[in-house]
Amino acid sequence: MILLAILVGTLAAGIGSVWLAAWLSFGIVSRYTQHMLSLAAGALLATAFLHLLPEAFEAGVEPHNLFATLLFGLLFFFLLDKAELWHHGHEHHHSDTHDHHHHDHDHDHDHKHVSGGWAILAGDSVHCFGDGVLIASAFMVDVRLGIVSSLAVLAHEVPHHMGDLVALRAGSQSRQAAVLKVSLAGAITALGGLAGYMLLEQLSGVLPYMLAIASSSFIYVALADLIPQLQKRLSSRETAAQIVWLLSGMALVSGVSMLAHSSSLF
Repeated sequence: MILLAILVGTLAAGIGSVWLAAWLSFGIVSRYTQHMLSLAAGALLATAFLHLLPEAFEAGVEPHNLFATLLFGLLFFFLLDKAELWHHGHEHHHSDTHDHHHHDHDHDHDHKHVSGGWAILAGDSVHCFGDGVLIASAFMVDVRLGIVSSLAVLAHEVPHHMGDLVALRAGSQSRQAAVLKVSLAGAITALGGLAGYMLLEQLSGVLPYMLAIASSSFIYVALADLIPQLQKRLSSRETAAQIVWLLSGMALVSGVSMLAHSSSLF
């Protein structure tokens, strides 16, 4: 009975948050594409620095080890990005000779999005697995606490998944493909719940490092992929709007996280 409740709770939190984020990103606010890039960057950075990393450090792990894990994660996603660019550059080397500078610029710009998308999905999968373990631990203490924790995870993942979907959509992927990919990553929450049910004691020591790896993916995508798109010569009014939306993304994630922590849901 507890295992069934864990699976239902983790799937509702992992996939439900993605669908709600998709409804918001592609429905209500879909017309504000450039603003959503700013919001996405702020949400990803806030998820990493104000939610995941604080939880990792609260576990009592040696800070040096967590920072080393974060650094390793950033390097890994940089190399993943490079591998995608090198692979594509090898395939199209002879077709890029005409107007070389212009095509290189567009080529790099587009494929940063694609590889950034892989970084997002990898980080999401690790993050969702960790969420599943946390939900499972709550259900094993009390079913009501598990239900509330599932709802809390669903709520605080919505702004983060909005950032994911906007980033993937900016990489010229279709809305359906973006939602499907993030939904599959969200479904990893159920796998984390199952693993947490079976191996809670063994996984508790690994969770802080998983949070650090997930953080590195979100930081890399925000700084290497999204924010460079915002570095354009704009009017003071447009620049102010960028900053407002960037801060809004941070405020949205931090606000929901603070509410969750103050309610003792995590």
